Amino acid sequence: MTDRNAPQAAIPAAAIAPRTAPNPALAILLMVCATAFIAATTLLAKALGTEALGAPLHPLQVSHGRFLFAWIAISTTLAVLRPRLIRPDWARHVGRTLCGWGGVSLMFAAAAMIPLSDATAISFLNPVFGMILAIPFLGETVGKWRWLAAAIAFAGAMILIRPGTEAMQPGALLALGAALCLGFELIFIKRLSGREGPLQILFINNSLGLIIASLAVLAVWQMPSPAQWAALAGLGFAMACAQACFVNAMARADASFVTPFSYLTLVFAALYDAVIFGVVPTPVSVTGAGIIIAGAALLAWREQVNRRKPA
Repeated sequence: MTDRNAPQAAIPAAAIAPRTAPNPALAILLMVCATAFIAATTLLAKALGTEALGAPLHPLQVSHGRFLFAWIAISTTLAVLRPRLIRPDWARHVGRTLCGWGGVSLMFAAAAMIPLSDATAISFLNPVFGMILAIPFLGETVGKWRWLAAAIAFAGAMILIRPGTEAMQPGALLALGAALCLGFELIFIKRLSGREGPLQILFINNSLGLIIASLAVLAVWQMPSPAQWAALAGLGFAMACAQACFVNAMARADASFVTPFSYLTLVFAALYDAVIFGVVPTPVSVTGAGIIIAGAALLAWREQVNRRKPA
């Protein structure tokens, strides 16, 4: 897979940014900021999907707000910077955006139903799904180390999902569905990586996402309250900031160096949930999340080892 194997569940990823002068300290700072913004989007989605800000909004309306306001932010940036644009690969952009929109919508639905730390941890399975899907769709071969990483991560997910017990929560299954959709998105991202500039990909992704989300929201639309409008705007702008920070972090350091800091998303999610909603992770949640992160980290390490092997 590509450098996009970082477990950023809710980022509709751009292609890898063109390399700039290495700056590891700045790369770490940008990645930490990206994780804080990502966790903030799930926090706002939870507030919008519960009664915290009024009558709950449907997840499809929350994802519509995310694409609407992110599109405004990215379009403004595009108008100011005026980067060179090339002919896009529309078929792959549409496929990638459909998967990303589905993943984001499911993630927002999950965030309203289960602790943010659980939803975030389960969504870290997206690179694992991406690895498995690359076998039939990209013809890649997977060695024993990567299968071991996948098994470890899935074991952690089963701890959180608790299948076959009364404690099993539908929200956990929604988060698992989000990870699967984002895994499919990684397949399209690999096809797009290096072909188009990051800002062009972000703009096309958010433009197509806005069209899809606008059609999907028609059946469930309700007028948001002023507080909900503010939260929707905050969610969209936070997502745009997360995308910008992530792409620029990857441009300033090797993925193997900066990727581990992306796991701070889970820390920020748990912190926000505890401070705002008073939800403290249980020992079961901490155990399951830790196992998922261990599996995802092992997978990221093996991906880096494989990239260093001579062709």
